[in-house]
Amino acid sequence: MLDGFKSFFKSLGPGLITGASDDDPSGIATYSQAGAQFGLGTLWLALFQLPLMIVIQEMCARIGLVTGSGLTSIMKKRYSKKTVYPIISLLLIANTINIGADIGAMSASVKLVLPQLPIVIVTILFTALVVCAEIFIPYKKYVTILKYLTLSLLAYVITAFIVGGNWSEILVSSMIPHVELTPAFVMLFVAIFGTTISPYLFFWQTSEESEEDVAKNKIKEIGEGKPKTRKKEIILMRKDVAIGMGFSQAIMWFIIITTAGTLHVHGLTNISTADEAAQALEPLVKTFPHAGELAKTIFALGIIGTGLLAIPVLAGSSAYALSEEFGWKEGLSKKFKQAKGFYLIISASTVVGLWINFADVDPIKALIYAAVINGIIAVPLLVALMKIGSDPKILGTRTNGNISTIAGWMTIGIMGFSVIVMFLTWIK
Repeated sequence: MLDGFKSFFKSLGPGLITGASDDDPSGIATYSQAGAQFGLGTLWLALFQLPLMIVIQEMCARIGLVTGSGLTSIMKKRYSKKTVYPIISLLLIANTINIGADIGAMSASVKLVLPQLPIVIVTILFTALVVCAEIFIPYKKYVTILKYLTLSLLAYVITAFIVGGNWSEILVSSMIPHVELTPAFVMLFVAIFGTTISPYLFFWQTSEESEEDVAKNKIKEIGEGKPKTRKKEIILMRKDVAIGMGFSQAIMWFIIITTAGTLHVHGLTNISTADEAAQALEPLVKTFPHAGELAKTIFALGIIGTGLLAIPVLAGSSAYALSEEFGWKEGLSKKFKQAKGFYLIISASTVVGLWINFADVDPIKALIYAAVINGIIAVPLLVALMKIGSDPKILGTRTNGNISTIAGWMTIGIMGFSVIVMFLTWIK
């Protein structure tokens, strides 16, 4: 059985990594805040977002698999520089803020467990670790490490079952939408969509599928030549994406149940520190000595694990986008000397993210703000993505079907409308 699990786990590719990195510290903080503030009120979004998320990421994966190119390269062929430059700029801004927030959350988590460590030193060490990992660890080993880091999220699954609650109510809340036209709810709605259907995932998924083409010797370099894509490969890619996105939304579902059943029911409805967020895991270890400290340790490991997974994805998506814009060699399969510009972008975006941590912003709030920013920026990027996915000149016979088209534009409509409502509630 264990061998079967290992074989299945090994067969999964970019889809699982993309889905797991979606539950980064920003996602954990946003979903935790949702459960703490509104109880089970946002639980329905996990199931609602799943098909939309699968459609969007399948589209990205299909573009990369069929063209052998990254998203920026494709956009350059279809759009003018006046369109591409602002989109790439928005991506870089969102990614850098997200990186900074994730690094800050990882450092704050370590501070929970080892308060004697200076947070500045911990923050710098995390930054150095992430940069060195992407530059020096070979691509295939790196992918394996990323996959196993996803298991750190299972603490929320176990805790949700321990907390329990009224499972009939949980089932109803999972299926029937609950909406409040208040500034807090609308902002969190945008944040949930932003941390789930995030811009950096579009670029990462597309480039990683192209990276797989290079690894399989179907093309020599990303963007050089169009690989032959068999129907079987499309089917496998779709399975990989569906499993990855399913994993992502399942973890969101369990985080909301956990925080609703622990923080919300005990009156903690606004998470402002890592310490408060960690309290959600206390039922997992309540029978152990020093349960509070153990819960903090598990929470810290989860944040650190997902941060180490997500920050390279964030930085990598920026590097893919800029390298394609300027025609530089790119790819995690390359060594530093083969793609200096690519790796320097990774280093620079991570270091700038580090700098953000020296601003006086609470790490948990910063994570939620990062999710909101992603929700705003995703809308124009999704419009560009939909047009590419429907273009037969780019994808030939592999263009969007009716389901992808309807679900894609539906996603844009929901996210765009929620952003407008959010701004209107702020004005009032």
